[in-house]
Amino acid sequence: MGREFALTALEHVTVDELWLIARRKDRLEEVAAQLQNRYPACAIHCLDLDLSADESLTTIAQRLAQIQDVKVELLINAAGFGKFQAVKDIAPAMADNMLNLNCRCLMLMCYTCLPYMSRGSKILNIASVAAFQPVPYLTEYAATKAFVLSFSRGLWSELRKEGITVTALCPYWTRTEFFDVAKRETEHAPIHYYNAMYESKDVVQRGWRELHRGKDIATYGFVARAQVGLIKCLPHRLVMWIWRKQQGMK
Repeated sequence: MGREFALTALEHVTVDELWLIARRKDRLEEVAAQLQNRYPACAIHCLDLDLSADESLTTIAQRLAQIQDVKVELLINAAGFGKFQAVKDIAPAMADNMLNLNCRCLMLMCYTCLPYMSRGSKILNIASVAAFQPVPYLTEYAATKAFVLSFSRGLWSELRKEGITVTALCPYWTRTEFFDVAKRETEHAPIHYYNAMYESKDVVQRGWRELHRGKDIATYGFVARAQVGLIKCLPHRLVMWIWRKQQGMK
């Protein structure tokens, strides 16, 4: 999803530079080449950094500080991962990394960029429909996305008077590499039923639309919106019982 946002960013903002940040240098350079061909006037910078490492955030902060009169027009936080496993089966180091990347790094990226933002600047944080409910066997991931949603909405309220918007994009099941990571090293993934599956480009377009409208939450798809509505009405214990039945769990 981050790749789709990167490829469409210059259709939605006018900037002198676009920074692409991710771990895999080859993927970054592939996206940068496509963007440079389409937008030769914009400088595309690739920063192959692991955002879960403190030194990576320090590097970004130092790079920003070196630019005179810099303004950050747009920040998109798309890094994150989840695991389809029981909490007791996830290695503590993996759990700690998930919490760090999904929550702490997203928050610190906002802290890093906010001093360079002013009226008209925008932030989009990728949360999830899972942020609205506890999700057994995706427990920690759902909890991290609940943090992202709450943090984003609070920040949206704080920054509105300054003309800076913050949107939490809450995708439902979306065709991305998320599933490859979620199932990796899991012999029998406990989650296998998806009552809807959306395309990344459609979810991203909804994200752009709601970001420009200044909305604090963006959700794509009838099934996704219906589920969020039901979750608000039903007790979470019942929601979790329904979820387990859908997945064929006892």
